[in-house]
Amino acid sequence: AVVSTRSSIKRLHAAFYVRNSMVAKTLCLAALATLTGNAYAKVYFEEKFADDWESRWTKSTWKESEGAAGEFTLTSGKWYADENDKGVQTGPDARFYAMSAEIEEFSNADKPLVIQYQVKHEQKLDCGGGYIKLLPKIADMTEFKGETDYNIMFGPDVCGLSTKRVHAIFNYKGKNLLTKKEVKCETDQLSHVYTFVVKPDNTYEILIDLESKQTGSLYDDWDFLPPKMIEDPEATKPEDWDERPKIVDPTDVKPDGWDDIPEKIADPEAEKPEDWDDEDDGEWEPPMIDNPEYKGEWVPKMIDNPDYQGIWKPPEIPNPEFEDDPNLYKYDGERAFKYVGFELWQVKSGTIFDNILVTDDIDYAKEFASKTWGAMKDAEKEMFDKIEEERKAEEEAERKRAEEERAALEDEEDDEDDDEDFEDEDEDEETAGATHDEL
Repeated sequence: AVVSTRSSIKRLHAAFYVRNSMVAKTLCLAALATLTGNAYAKVYFEEKFADDWESRWTKSTWKESEGAAGEFTLTSGKWYADENDKGVQTGPDARFYAMSAEIEEFSNADKPLVIQYQVKHEQKLDCGGGYIKLLPKIADMTEFKGETDYNIMFGPDVCGLSTKRVHAIFNYKGKNLLTKKEVKCETDQLSHVYTFVVKPDNTYEILIDLESKQTGSLYDDWDFLPPKMIEDPEATKPEDWDERPKIVDPTDVKPDGWDDIPEKIADPEAEKPEDWDDEDDGEWEPPMIDNPEYKGEWVPKMIDNPDYQGIWKPPEIPNPEFEDDPNLYKYDGERAFKYVGFELWQVKSGTIFDNILVTDDIDYAKEFASKTWGAMKDAEKEMFDKIEEERKAEEEAERKRAEEERAALEDEEDDEDDDEDFEDEDEDEETAGATHDEL
């Protein structure tokens, strides 16, 4: 019995050791994953706009001959968290701004694509774009312009009160497809980070300031493909199809005497005027008024049509032009990504772009945004609020000065008017005295 007990104890110890070894191994793997973080994230392009940024970016010659080409200038702007943390800013006003950078050529086949960058409309943009483009290796970048072929265009677009949206445009088989979903962009004067995630299962996500604003399917939210089903073009509505929801009640009968009630009657309260002369004025007749008992033309009541079949629609059939494409998300071969660029028009310039990232890892992108935009946004807003407070105080002081100057000017004009009145009175007195002397 003792030997049996000892054997059982040994087996329990062995089982406990194996179990705890597996737990320990699992914990080690989890810890390793946490420590390595995004070690396997592939970064295709990352731009923080250091002093040497112009060595990586090429300004387009587009619109230069017309004198309508704008510039990108390295600056931290008017409000910031760190004066040395800079981006590139558009200028001057009412120009076309275009530049591009070559990136590592890649395809997003079988993996996510993440496009992310930071935008600050310091000028309080009233009309213009703030979007970024990813372009294929076949694109002609010698004169990068609006017509240059691209793969994806993403980012904010503002024009007046009607257009304040985030563009998400795919080029598919030569056509630029706009999203059918409306995503509002930020319109204040602070920095915001825009993120576009395209997944190999043909789903997507749009984030602003790391908050999800829109998710969905490429199939549903863009017109990549024609509809699977279409109305049968050869179908015709049956002749006996009844689309009348209501019909005349066949049992309803017009009441007797309905048509005998006149629409107008003589006013029973009218009286013949006392000065009315029948010989001179003719026979007096009372004026006519609306008959309160008149009910109008009789119309039989309507009832639900028991034979109503609804509005006829042709039956649907499979669309012969539909061909499924499980690779809507993918750009490869000649469409492989090779360039990133800005191609914009702005009425009022001053937008600052920074912290551009193209990667295949959404977690790395979020970490990157947290370390850049996330680390500076509060300090930037604090400086912006202080500048705004000073600006409003200065405007108020200027308004008061203008009012005081206007009041002083009005007082001066009143004094001049009083002096003129006194002079007129003296002249009147002198004239009156001279007249008196002559008399």
